[in-house]
Amino acid sequence: MTAPQTETLRVPTPRQPVLRGQGPVVAVVALGGALGATARYALSLWWPPQPGGFPWATFWTNVVGCAVIGVFMVVITERWAAHRLVRPFFGTGVLGGFTTFSTYAVDVQKLLDAGHPGTGLAYLAATLLAALTAVWLAATATRRVLRRRRP
Repeated sequence: MTAPQTETLRVPTPRQPVLRGQGPVVAVVALGGALGATARYALSLWWPPQPGGFPWATFWTNVVGCAVIGVFMVVITERWAAHRLVRPFFGTGVLGGFTTFSTYAVDVQKLLDAGHPGTGLAYLAATLLAALTAVWLAATATRRVLRRRRP
């Protein structure tokens, strides 16, 4: 005797058209990322690291990018009701492409491999401390400025 066939209980989920789903988000993140990465690359060409020296361009890219993230996130979440694509474009795309953890990690490794452990470890700690401080100071300052301007 065989068991009776049972129908599946799955209910098909309706698919959203690409224009209403994630398609536009992916597009603006890609566009913003291209812009941010291009700006970072231009800065690295303008201010190239010296062999064994402190990678200042990457350091300041990450610190400035974190400060801008602090300002942007306060404005976009606490003050301004922006279009749904602004945050993915600018926050994830532009600033995500501009700041760089991968170059930071490679710079530390290069310094260590080249026999400059002091510079490498100083860069490792200084970037982390400066980036976190920058985002906190920028967010705090932005909140204060916005409070003063509120009617």
